[in-house]
Amino acid sequence: MSKRILVIQGHPDGSEPHLCHALANSYSEGATDAGHVLRQINLAELDFPLLRSQKEWEHGQLPASLKQAQDDIAWAEHIVFFFPLWLGDMPALLKGFLEQVARPDFAFKRGEGDSPWGKKGLTGRSARVVVTMGMPAIVYRWYFRAHSVKSLERNILGFVGIAPVHETLIGMTGNIKPEDAAKWLGKLRGMGFKGE
Repeated sequence: MSKRILVIQGHPDGSEPHLCHALANSYSEGATDAGHVLRQINLAELDFPLLRSQKEWEHGQLPASLKQAQDDIAWAEHIVFFFPLWLGDMPALLKGFLEQVARPDFAFKRGEGDSPWGKKGLTGRSARVVVTMGMPAIVYRWYFRAHSVKSLERNILGFVGIAPVHETLIGMTGNIKPEDAAKWLGKLRGMGFKGE
């Protein structure tokens, strides 16, 4: 059964290809081969301001440059994020993008009266987070407890109703051997084919 899949390329450097781009391309090829319907967002090509206040987030207008991205998120049944780990977390461009698009009355509905608990606005969607990093993935997962990926999964994606969320952590990418890169590209192509 085909899915509506949104691929979000979160690598901020669009001036040259990176492993994140190759992984996303392999995933997309697999998904297309299986008959899934695919849309893509490349954050390096978008121009939008950072939010600077709670008031702006709650009551400001979504930048026109992100309207299509928000429509794509609403359309998707499965969302796949690709990004490198920078200073232990997602790049600032991806965080800024998520802050802009995950606004009240889209990503969640406000609670009744004074209730701080609203209704999750993006239920019925699953996600995969694909993260590249210079350190061994096992060190990030077990020593650092994959803290930033867990925060993304729980505090952003889970908060708005996206579940389940699966992760793919790829370590030692700064000097990855061609045969290891090929294995990862094959794995991502397979995930795309299965729509997972």
